[in-house]
Amino acid sequence: MNTTNLQQQNNETKDAWNAMAHLWDERMGDEGNDFHRLLVWPSTERLLRLKDNTRVLDIACGTGLTSKRLAALGAKVLAVDFAREMIEKAKARTHRYSQRVEYRVLDATDEKALNELESNRFDVAICAMGLMDMVNLKPLMKFLAKVLSPSGDFIFSVMHPCFNSMHVKMVAELDDRNGQLVTEYALKISNYLESTVRQGLAFDGQPKPHLFFHRPLHILLGEAFDVGFMLDKIEEPSFPSDYLSGNSPLSWGANFHQFPPVLVGRLRLIKSM
Repeated sequence: MNTTNLQQQNNETKDAWNAMAHLWDERMGDEGNDFHRLLVWPSTERLLRLKDNTRVLDIACGTGLTSKRLAALGAKVLAVDFAREMIEKAKARTHRYSQRVEYRVLDATDEKALNELESNRFDVAICAMGLMDMVNLKPLMKFLAKVLSPSGDFIFSVMHPCFNSMHVKMVAELDDRNGQLVTEYALKISNYLESTVRQGLAFDGQPKPHLFFHRPLHILLGEAFDVGFMLDKIEEPSFPSDYLSGNSPLSWGANFHQFPPVLVGRLRLIKSM
């Protein structure tokens, strides 16, 4: 894809997230939704290696859910997002940790903008559920290889490329098992190996759909491997078998407890740029 098309997609994505800032802030609140509270943050916290005043870069910080949790653990956080409206919502919710969290509007796909932070050094970088919203990962990976301290960690979480993408359909089938009718829930997956871009929704009632950038694992992780990262820990959290989401039976919850909708990993820098 040429540079013009990438820029158009990036602008469309930014516009959509700015438009959704109010709804996102309203739905996520201070604690986040069930995905964040039960899947994303517990796995992220287990992979963190923090000390007091650990310097953390929170990429695609949104309304500051992860930034505040990091600050509560004693980290010093620089939190960035390309959507100005999201940053404004984050600032409004971070008064308690205003001495530990600094927010900036910054596009993590823009190499020139990233280079303005090159004089900074970080012990840890985090991107919670943001990479699948980015049109291009190369600028970010190159940048992280420059600004992370030796053996620094990059902890990421994404919609699981294998089980939770625009190419996955949730299905229910009625099975006669020895005279007993049983509903079996499963996933129907297509086009996994193809990197694709599609519009979708994060919430019902979203003002406008935003773009999802699906990447199979070898491409998603390959971007990091190419600049000197190695994957040293991974978690695939799923909802417990007794969890009731309150939504449709064909939504993430107990019926799909054998499938992880989220992938959380820790990449360690072994070779600086």
